[in-house]
Amino acid sequence: MSFDWSLLVAPMVAGLLVLATHVPFGIEVLGRGIIFIDLAIAQVAGLGVIVAQRLDWESPFAVQAAAAVAALAGGLLLTWTERRWPEVQEALIGLLFVVAAAAGILLLAGNPHGGEHLQDLLAGQILWVGWERLVPVAALYAVILGAWFAFGKRLGRTGFYILFALTVTASVQLVGVLLVFASLIAPAVAMRRLAGSLRLAASWGLGAAAYAAGLLVSALFDVPAGAAIVCCLGGAGFVALATISPCRS
Repeated sequence: MSFDWSLLVAPMVAGLLVLATHVPFGIEVLGRGIIFIDLAIAQVAGLGVIVAQRLDWESPFAVQAAAAVAALAGGLLLTWTERRWPEVQEALIGLLFVVAAAAGILLLAGNPHGGEHLQDLLAGQILWVGWERLVPVAALYAVILGAWFAFGKRLGRTGFYILFALTVTASVQLVGVLLVFASLIAPAVAMRRLAGSLRLAASWGLGAAAYAAGLLVSALFDVPAGAAIVCCLGGAGFVALATISPCRS
């Protein structure tokens, strides 16, 4: 049976949308030295989704709102901890991640489909992303990118965490926690020896190539797309990091 390659178009567009925001934020995260912030915020957003499910909120808007409120609360908490205890901020980010993950496990303990829900939050279901979900995400990302490139550092800690929380909230609903982290960190780390707009463009290019390769591997070998893309992002990142020479521009 021949594969309908058009089925990969929407997932690829979803990946490009995620990369559009995660590449510049990934570069900023590396600069701030808060590498695991996206894992923490994504897990908190996932906890919001689990709470909405436990409350039998079936509306997609209600679920998204619950995830956004949870992520914003996590972002504001990290803003406060960065001001209060900056020397241990990375440790507190890690602690927030494990507490949110443990709380999610507790909430799903009595659910016969709890394991499936946790797997969906981690690995995502990018292959089943429909166009109707991409339009509002694209609009949100456009606003976030406009604010980031227009104001940047002037947003301060609070502005950065709020934009970041809103971004991760949307992304984790599309691609899952693992792919959110890989999209944020792998391209930015791989191109860290480059500078300025060249680094940004090269990071976007590497991320797009890894998404395309992962979707192709998933289609050819019938393996989970999210996991395949994460592996491609990691592999491409290591190769680029080992081969690209420093460049100042």
